Amino acid sequence: MNKISKFIALVTSVIFITSASQALELKFGHVGKPGSLFAESVENFAKIANAKLGSKAKVTVFGSSQLGNDKAGMQKLKLGTVDMWLPSSVMASIHDEFGVFDMPFIIKDRNHMMKVEKSVLPKMAKNLEAKTGYQFIGVWENGFRHITNNVRPINVPADLKGIKLRTPKSKWRLKMFQSYGANPTPMAFSEVFTALKTGTMDGQENPYAQIASAKFQEVQKYLSITSHVYTPAYVAVHKDHYSKLPADVRKILEAAAKENQKFVYKRAAELEKSLLGVIKKAGVKVNTANNAAFVKASKGVYDQFASEVATGAGLVKEISALAK
Repeated sequence: MNKISKFIALVTSVIFITSASQALELKFGHVGKPGSLFAESVENFAKIANAKLGSKAKVTVFGSSQLGNDKAGMQKLKLGTVDMWLPSSVMASIHDEFGVFDMPFIIKDRNHMMKVEKSVLPKMAKNLEAKTGYQFIGVWENGFRHITNNVRPINVPADLKGIKLRTPKSKWRLKMFQSYGANPTPMAFSEVFTALKTGTMDGQENPYAQIASAKFQEVQKYLSITSHVYTPAYVAVHKDHYSKLPADVRKILEAAAKENQKFVYKRAAELEKSLLGVIKKAGVKVNTANNAAFVKASKGVYDQFASEVATGAGLVKEISALAK
């Protein structure tokens, strides 16, 4: 073998060894801060998945909006520069059917949500994939949402009048709070702390896990327990890129996402208890809102959703029936 042939053989072997030693990196992005339910959910999933994947691939987590907000993350998912994303409320702006989860008080508890996941969500996911290419390989949780602000305690919808309230980018969340008399504005989660601190926004609404991990209790005076909306979180991929992954890798990711759901629901229930204490300890005044008054004030939003979304009335009926 001459010198050139030896050199080519050496370079080829180095490339082969290097490639073999580098596992396929699967980027999983989300907007949750350290200590949030999102962060714990994705990190536990990565632990489960990576143990099963071995040298086949490796899930790498990018939290705290490192890869952008939800809108940017979903676009990167479509482009293939991110492999998985954990969207929640933003799904209502991607496919109108997901606005059903913005209907006030429609989800009663996690057992109800599990029934919805099994019988209603698969049809919604199929419609989503057909229209956008996005797929779900798992359904986790964002949680029951409550209102914080710096103006006054919120007991009834009228108490929201004039309050500048940050919401996620969700058409129906905006309509809901407008109908209550608030002045809602969509804003990326990463911008909310500063907006509250400077007074650009008076308040916001989120589950305890998002409130506490983002330290909103440091810049808010009042927490009103409303549980006005329960938001699922979805392990989202895009079929154009996900379908190109090896079949065995996809199988492992899907199994890990399903297995992780038990951890997510258990941890979410634990955080609901412990983090309310954290928020109270920070000096935030807490009250329980009059939910009956909010339910009564929500009829218009339901009527509008039923009239504007072709499948809206049917979805509301199906989901509501599963609560019985």
